[in-house]
Amino acid sequence: MLIKSFAALESAMSERAPLRVVVAGAGDSRVLDALAAAAQDNLIGAAILVGDGVEIKRLLPGSLTDIADIINAPEADACAVMAVAVVRQGRADVLVKGSVNSAAYLRAVVNKETGLRKSGPLSNLTLAEMPSLDRLIGATDNGIILAPTLEQKRAILRNTQALFLGLGISHPRVAAIAASEKVSERQPATTDAAALSAEARQGDFGTMSIEGPFGYDVALSKAAAEAKGITDSAVAGRADLILFPNIEAGNATVKAWKLHGQARTASVVLGASVPVLLNSRSDAVEQRRLGLVLAQAIIAGLALQDGD
Repeated sequence: MLIKSFAALESAMSERAPLRVVVAGAGDSRVLDALAAAAQDNLIGAAILVGDGVEIKRLLPGSLTDIADIINAPEADACAVMAVAVVRQGRADVLVKGSVNSAAYLRAVVNKETGLRKSGPLSNLTLAEMPSLDRLIGATDNGIILAPTLEQKRAILRNTQALFLGLGISHPRVAAIAASEKVSERQPATTDAAALSAEARQGDFGTMSIEGPFGYDVALSKAAAEAKGITDSAVAGRADLILFPNIEAGNATVKAWKLHGQARTASVVLGASVPVLLNSRSDAVEQRRLGLVLAQAIIAGLALQDGD
């Protein structure tokens, strides 16, 4: 089933087994409220809460009492390391950031000996729903890799494939954007986009269609594409995912979607052995809960990749 909205995604994921989550720095009311909302929707069935045990007990919603286990670890670095260890022990399906510092959290995730990173780099993806679009739209990388190389862009795109399978999109359309549709050695984003497009045509990315370089307008507007003479394209005006040339472009665009496009969003870090949620302290409860729904979709996609 092709999923085009968060409501449809939540409905589809409600049929799957509840998630087991572990939270690094769980002494945070917004995190716990999001878990409580997720538990009420049967999205999570077990929660291991790592952090200041006294504070967690003080804030713990009553609806989590029966499904929560608390691991006392007041120090940020120890808290993140313990949460990652829970995942490595096979006791959790998703790692969630609470009040722990982002740097300490990611250090624990990428540790070569005790972390969760697989062979490639981690990357961030945000999925958005906006009134102006008839589908969900993804943005990557808008939070981890500052200025990805061509090789890193290849890995970023491969990191997203399980998610799109989970969304029911077997042939995702990717727009590699730049400031111009003209390929120029003076603009590396254009040469990278052209290279990725050629590799996709050769089948290097499976069923993923990648085209570019495209301007942002061409990626999302058929009228803009036609005005620029781009008429024979599977992606122009219909992109499911935008690959940004750098973190500034991706980060600013997603923030603009939220501020000016009335976007609902959910974000996840990809490239680890499990979905990793890297919430901002300003993220609302709904956004945090939608992150768990997104994690469930990734797990569903991984199961399809494995043939389960």
